[in-house]
Amino acid sequence: MDKIWQKLRTTARVHIGGALLAFVTLLVFAPGAQADPTPTTGGRDLAVEDANRDLVVDFYDKFFIDHDIASASVIADDYKQHNPNVPDGKAPFVDYFTGFFAENPQSRGEVVRSATDGDLVFLHVRSTNGPQDRGEAVVDVFRVDNGKIVEHWDVIQAVPEEAANSNTMF
Repeated sequence: MDKIWQKLRTTARVHIGGALLAFVTLLVFAPGAQADPTPTTGGRDLAVEDANRDLVVDFYDKFFIDHDIASASVIADDYKQHNPNVPDGKAPFVDYFTGFFAENPQSRGEVVRSATDGDLVFLHVRSTNGPQDRGEAVVDVFRVDNGKIVEHWDVIQAVPEEAANSNTMF
């Protein structure tokens, strides 16, 4: 039975890339989605998108690399969190990660690439918990409104010891 579960987990990992693309597509285009419905051609304010990207990347670097809790000043008080392990709200977010950083002082997140679409900022991140940790591949999606991070989603996948191809996850 263990071999069957191991095979199912391996198969699930292989398909996670497609699931990630489907998740982001649903997130952006699903009926009732919070994202700005502005078409991808025309009508986009690229200066605002660039400012949103700068805000999120700067926050991410300071908060998740330097563990600078004060950098959470860009999080809205009524921040909405879609990761089921982290509570809604700025204060609970800060409390959660203050404890996490105390327990995991070597945790780091490296932004490998970023993109924007309207009020959304997408980060592809390499997350590790110490130099010997293989880490996780993470896609973080942040929604920004008036210079504040107001909402967050993420998809997290462990970096495997072996892969079915020679491509990296980054």
